[in-house]
Amino acid sequence: MREIKSVSGNNNKGETSSLKRIGNFIKEARLSRNQSIEELASDLKIGAHQLEAIEAGNEEKLPEEVFVKAMVRRISQKLKLDTEFIMDEFKTERKKVNIEEIVEEASKKDHSFIQSKNLNPVGFIIFILISGLLGLISSSLILNLFSDSSQNQTPKQELIKKTK
Repeated sequence: MREIKSVSGNNNKGETSSLKRIGNFIKEARLSRNQSIEELASDLKIGAHQLEAIEAGNEEKLPEEVFVKAMVRRISQKLKLDTEFIMDEFKTERKKVNIEEIVEEASKKDHSFIQSKNLNPVGFIIFILISGLLGLISSSLILNLFSDSSQNQTPKQELIKKTK
């Protein structure tokens, strides 16, 4: 069974942790600036163990999410990362994508669409017959209304003669 993962490492729910993705960004940025964990933690006045936990995406070793977000914001600003992008990553949980499930779901939708397109020929014929019958009845009613009203009308010249 093939799977596509947006980032390596998943939590138990089958989702890629946003903290793990953010931690990878931070770690790459820190390493590209040749900073050790201790140096960056000292500059930010946070514990080195907390910075390590953020980079590893280890939520169990970190305080409440609101504090983690504040630390991540400060770290990304210090490393001159796109802080807005990093903070938006907290809102995004990416699930593993199972290709077989997607193909199966798409084929089910196609099959149900095709079934809905197949019209029952007997039902279609009955619909046409009822429509035609209703059309005949309504046209005969309309024809009778016009013929009755034309028979009751006297020509204009006859009305003139009667009044004289």
